[in-house]
Amino acid sequence: MTKTCSAALLFCIAGPTLADPPTTVMNIVREPELKFVPSRVVQGASQAVIWGNPAKPNEMYVVRNRFSPNTFSPPHVHPETRYITVIKGTWWVGSGAKFDKEATTPLPAGSVVVHHANQIHWDGAKDEEVIVQIMGTGPSATIPVDEAGRPKN
Repeated sequence: MTKTCSAALLFCIAGPTLADPPTTVMNIVREPELKFVPSRVVQGASQAVIWGNPAKPNEMYVVRNRFSPNTFSPPHVHPETRYITVIKGTWWVGSGAKFDKEATTPLPAGSVVVHHANQIHWDGAKDEEVIVQIMGTGPSATIPVDEAGRPKN
């Protein structure tokens, strides 16, 4: 009897096991499920696609980028407008075709920035890991530019 009461009490204390709502109601992606892959453009950066396909025309996408400490993108443009939220760390941003790490603006976690289409900029992390989440409508691309602002081939 004591074992039965103890087991019943433990079950009540532990509470019910909750299941995720049906995917017809919502899709849930937990952080450990994100699959980060190394960037082809920026050594020390990686990206996880959360939703959509950034390469597909007219498709909304959500990606998360992770910058290792002391990692910056070179000056570049994107063909689409991007909406970015800083999730972790301080993200440093700059503009123009000439890269200058000291001429950056700090954006702490919680900040939001809009990168307008075809505008030259660069960004990254200084002394800590930085994670940003980016939303846009494809097709997406990162096109490095030279110091004259021309796309590198």
